Formats: sequence, C-alpha cells, structure tokens
Amino acid sequence: MKKQILAAAAVALFAVSCTKSTTKTEQVESADGSVTTTTTTVSETPSHVVDSAKVDKAKQDVKSKMDEAGNKIDNAAQKTKEDLNKAGKDIKAEAKEVGQDVKDAAAKGAAKVEEGAKKLKEDLKK
Repeated sequence: MKKQILAAAAVALFAVSCTKSTTKTEQVESADGSVTTTTTTVSETPSHVVDSAKVDKAKQDVKSKMDEAGNKIDNAAQKTKEDLNKAGKDIKAEAKEVGQDVKDAAAKGAAKVEEGAKKLKEDLKK
C-alpha cells in the first residue's frame, strides 16, 4: 500500500513540476491619463507528461503477463505432480515384483536345503 501511495505522489509531483506557467503584465494608459495594469498568468502542461492511457495499457500488459506466467507455473506444478505420482506407482509395482522374486528364490533355496538334508540323512543311515 505504501508503494502505491509513493508512486501516486511521485507521478503527481512529476506532473506538477512539468507544468509551465507564464506571467504577462500589461499597462494600458487611458485617454484621461490613468494607467491600468493587467497581470495574466497562463499555465500549460507539455505534451510529454505522463499519458494515463499509456500507463493503464502498460499496467494491463504487466498484469496479463503475470497471469500468463502464473498459469505456466500452475501447469508445470500439475505436470510434476502427475509425473511424481506415476513414478511412485512404478516404484511400488517394481518393488512388489522384486519382493515376489525374493520370495520365489527363498522358496527354491529352502526346497534345495530340505532336499540336501534328506540326502544327508539317507547317507548317514547307510
């Protein structure tokens, strides 16, 4: 809020400081000999002072570009979320597969140990 107030004050000060005023004094002598003095002050604002239409257009351009950038960020965040979700599902599926492989290998190993134990027992009986 302070920035907006300061910006408005700066623009107003700039506009006032760019105002050109001219003072003109005329003395007219009447037929009866009296003198009339007329002072005229003319203030004019040069055309190079801030054009509010251009300022408004620039503000609109900035706002639209900010909105566009915000939308791009939102889209990128959504895509990242989707990619991470897919990666998580892929990791879960691979982990499940690896777990099954480990169980199968353990079962085969246990079966071989049992078979070896039976053979050893038979050999010891002989």
